[in-house]
Amino acid sequence: MNISIKQLRAFVAVVKTRSFTEACALVHLSQPALSVAIKNLEEGLGGPLLSRTTRTLSLTPEGEAFYPRAQRLLADLDEACDEMHSRFSLFRGKVAIASMPSFASNQLPTAIRNFRDKYPHINMTVHDVIAEDVVDMVRDGRVEVGVSFDPGDTEDLLFHSLFDDRFIAVLPQQHALLSQTIVQWEALLQDDFIILQRPSNIRLLVDRMLEKQGMTIVPQFETHQLATIGRMVATGLGVSVVPSLCLGQMTELGAVCRPLEAPVISRQVGVITRRRYPLSAAAKGLVDVLLTTY
Repeated sequence: MNISIKQLRAFVAVVKTRSFTEACALVHLSQPALSVAIKNLEEGLGGPLLSRTTRTLSLTPEGEAFYPRAQRLLADLDEACDEMHSRFSLFRGKVAIASMPSFASNQLPTAIRNFRDKYPHINMTVHDVIAEDVVDMVRDGRVEVGVSFDPGDTEDLLFHSLFDDRFIAVLPQQHALLSQTIVQWEALLQDDFIILQRPSNIRLLVDRMLEKQGMTIVPQFETHQLATIGRMVATGLGVSVVPSLCLGQMTELGAVCRPLEAPVISRQVGVITRRRYPLSAAAKGLVDVLLTTY
C-alpha cells in the first residue's frame, strides 16, 4: 500500500467542501491532478471512498469510516511538524546538563540566566554530580551536555575549553598567611590541612602535582564536599585548597582566598559532548551560551 500525504489532503478537502472545484483551491492542485490523487488513494485502499454523480458527491460507507481517521492522521502530522519547527526555532523543547558541583553552584547560574533570557521556553534539567559522573552521563547519553574538567584524549567525546582553573589557598579570617599576596604551598602545608577524600579528581590531581615537587599532604580532616571544606576553614579548623571557580562560594562561607604557587596547579574546565551524536537544537543553543559566557 502506497498512500501519500497529498492524497489524504485531497480526500479531506473534497469531503469538507463537497466540491472538486473548491477542493482544488484548498490543496493547490488542478482538477485533473486532484482527481488522480483521489483515484490513486482509492486504488491503494482497495475500493471507492466517494460516490459521484453529475449533481451530487457523497461518501461511501467505507469513505465515512475512513474520513475521521484521515483527519486525525493529518492533524497528528501537522502537530508533529509544528512541534519540530518550534524545537528547531528554540520556541519549545528541553535540555539536560550535568555539571560538577563547583561549577554548578558558582558559575552555572549565570549561564542559565543568559540561556533563559535568550530561550525562555526551553525547559532545563541540571544534574549536580561529581566530575567523574559528568563524563559518564554524557558518554552514556543520559545528558547531551556536561561541564567538567578536560577528560583527556577520548574517541567518543568532544571537549570545548571554557577557562583554565587555577587552584587557590583557602584560609580562615585573621590567618597569618593573609599578609602575603600569593601563598606558597610549602608554607600552607605547615598548617592543619582539610581536603577532599580520594578518589576525587581534585584530590588526585593535587596529590600528583605535589608529588612531582617532593611534597605530600598529610590531612587532618577529609570530606566529600567543597562546601564543607569552606565552612570548616571559616571555623578555624585548618586551611585548604580549592579550584578558583569556588572563590565566591568560599567567601560566602566566611573563608578568605589567596593565589597559590610553587607549584601552580591548574586544570581546564570546559563543555563535554558526544562526538558521533548530533546535538538537539536546544543543546546547541546551551553550548553556544556557555562558550560565550565564559
